Amino acid sequence: MTNAAPQTETMLSGATDAQLPQLHEPRNAGTELDLDWVARVQANTSAIERRASTIGARRSVKKDYQAAWLCRAITLIDLTTLAGDDTAGRVRRLCAKAATPVRHDILEALGMGPITTGAVCVYHDMIETAVDALKGTGIPVAAVSTGFPAGLSPFHLRVAEIGESVKAGAAEIDIVISRRHVLTQNWQALYDEMREFRAACGEAHVKAILATGELGSLRNVARASLICMMAGADFIKTSTGKESVNATLPVTLTMIRAIRDYEERTGFKVGYKPAGGISKAKDALVYMALMKDELGDRWLKPDLFRFGASSLLGDIERQLEHHVTGRYSASYRHAAG
Repeated sequence: MTNAAPQTETMLSGATDAQLPQLHEPRNAGTELDLDWVARVQANTSAIERRASTIGARRSVKKDYQAAWLCRAITLIDLTTLAGDDTAGRVRRLCAKAATPVRHDILEALGMGPITTGAVCVYHDMIETAVDALKGTGIPVAAVSTGFPAGLSPFHLRVAEIGESVKAGAAEIDIVISRRHVLTQNWQALYDEMREFRAACGEAHVKAILATGELGSLRNVARASLICMMAGADFIKTSTGKESVNATLPVTLTMIRAIRDYEERTGFKVGYKPAGGISKAKDALVYMALMKDELGDRWLKPDLFRFGASSLLGDIERQLEHHVTGRYSASYRHAAG
């Protein structure tokens, strides 16, 4: 992969994902709960950590190739604001940034056409504002739901919250699982919960947040990933961003290998979303390299891979400006909201 970028020859000559045919896989329909399959899932922690530690050292892209990869990374971002002091004005500014994530002069210097982020992610109360601000852009609104971030509100209210967010216009719902089901190995309860969440989403796609920093072990992460996919999750996601440990490379490797195994068994492709702590362009490149190595180029499209991030976009834009001008600019010149 060194000196090779996804769609490099087209991405640096003006064509973008928005101009290329969008690929959409058959939606994951889920399967019956197979506890024998779950019991066979193991995770060799030391081997996973060794493999994860090498990816950044062995895989690198430079110059025009790096610029192409960073442009692709922008199209994979769920640009997010999940703060208690969110206002309609802040969300509208974020949506404007999602629709025009990089200054026009930088894109022109790169030979790029327009690009957008993959989605905008907000709390339920801001869905209608975001939908209105993004009208005509084709950018979906994702909403966090089910008692985010702890997922400890009454179950019927968590299900109802999904319905309200879909009704308000959210095209994607990021739900949080009950961590206690994983910690007590109650796989039937986790499966049933996820099935009901998926049903409540209807046509909206559902991302299952595992809160991996609270699951205790990589084996639990692998098994929870599998259960959520069996129950029909369209994406599996690492974290809420509120845990003490969020996305890491060992967790990512564990989850995407579960995705690979699930596809080999069922034929369904499931998406992956690392979230929390990914704020630097170089980190995004490492995650993308790992996806390419483990799952292939198909998982470098926004229908199968997203970054949950709020500050990542600003650093990518700074790196692209440096590529064009040879100078780094102040971060305030690339504000996201």
